[in-house]
Amino acid sequence: MKQAMRTFILMSMVLSMTTLCIVYAQESNVPGSLNKPQVNAVGNSDQYIIGPEDVLLIHVWREESLTRTVPVRIDGKISLPLVDDLQAAGLTPLQLKDVLTKKLKDFIENPTVTVTIMEPNSFKVYVSGEIKQPGVHQIRSDITLVKLIIKVGGFTDWADQKNILIITKENGKEKRLIANYKKIINGEQPDIVINRDDTIIVK
Repeated sequence: MKQAMRTFILMSMVLSMTTLCIVYAQESNVPGSLNKPQVNAVGNSDQYIIGPEDVLLIHVWREESLTRTVPVRIDGKISLPLVDDLQAAGLTPLQLKDVLTKKLKDFIENPTVTVTIMEPNSFKVYVSGEIKQPGVHQIRSDITLVKLIIKVGGFTDWADQKNILIITKENGKEKRLIANYKKIINGEQPDIVINRDDTIIVK
């Protein structure tokens, strides 16, 4: 009797696990499930500055022919029906929305436009030298030097952590800074904000 009860319990457990696996597999194939990669739509405010290679979703309410996903070209422009080429780089999504709304008023009564950043590809920094993962690194917003070093895997054994060169721009002009990573870590100096298109060279 006890043996039969044990067998029944064991079979019930196996059946439950099998059912859970089937349900999980079905949910994994459902569009929009948690397992589907989520679109990283950042910068949908007045803070993100659109740049070349970004991918934008331009949505015009009740105008499906005008609603489309468009890349920002290297020259900083996008192409849309009715308005043709339009400068997008250098604007925030809200600013571009206002420009598009004004342009479309010549063709559509009270256009309702939404601009969404689908792929913020222009937000990059360049890291070289004695770092474990040198190269071009995409970031989603401004980042500090300490966090960037963590993101790129840390220093090599030969890195001069007291003499890190940061090449940035200020008011359109190139500016060079020397950062002492050890002093930053020890709290002797404030961390440094790394901006889009900055170059960090670890000697």
